[in-house]
Amino acid sequence: MEHLSDDLLIESYYKATELELSREFILLIEKELQRRSLLHEISC
Repeated sequence: MEHLSDDLLIESYYKATELELSREFILLIEKELQRRSLLHEISC
């Protein structure tokens, strides 16, 4: 996931939640968002 741009990572998060993909996959994306200090970008 480190090769994805920040925008693409955020978009991937929204798409994964929209499609109700596995919780484990969504958690991986959230972990990467946290590592990049981007969690504030996905506020619900």
